[in-house]
Amino acid sequence: MQASNEWSRGGRKQEYQGNTEEDGKQPQAMAREVTICLIGYRTTVRTSTGETSYLLVYGTEAVIPAEVEIPSLRIIQEAELSYAEWIRSRYEQLALIDGKRMNAVCHGKLYQNRMSRAFNERVTPRQFPPGQLVLKRIFLHQDEAKGKFLTNWQGPYMVHRVIQEVTILLTGAIFAPVSI
Repeated sequence: MQASNEWSRGGRKQEYQGNTEEDGKQPQAMAREVTICLIGYRTTVRTSTGETSYLLVYGTEAVIPAEVEIPSLRIIQEAELSYAEWIRSRYEQLALIDGKRMNAVCHGKLYQNRMSRAFNERVTPRQFPPGQLVLKRIFLHQDEAKGKFLTNWQGPYMVHRVIQEVTILLTGAIFAPVSI
């Protein structure tokens, strides 16, 4: 949604510069642009799910206004259906929506795995043997955080013990274990 907002504000700014609020043209032009952006947002296939957001919510694809004037094959097929056949096909589409949503969830998981694999290729794993000196990072939500202009680390601490290469027990100046 943010991308479509930026496109409508930034990319179409030239069209609105000649119009003013007094003559009433600018709000109408903006309303047309917003509907175009929303149609584009609803009918664009998302990379993370492999489906359009409209399909995942309503169970059917959105009809683009151009398809109403120049009918596509999908519109022609729906126009030739009787009311009972249309309701039957709509029930079939709604019955299949759970499967489409599950496919979107699976597609999203695969997308997350691809993104994490691409990220993890750049990360270099580090080993911290006992006895090594390290610094402890302070995150903004922690009580020890002092503001953005001061240091965001504490230390030095000494690695006391490594547990399963994930958890590290640290000792401070008094050599007492410190949890991280």
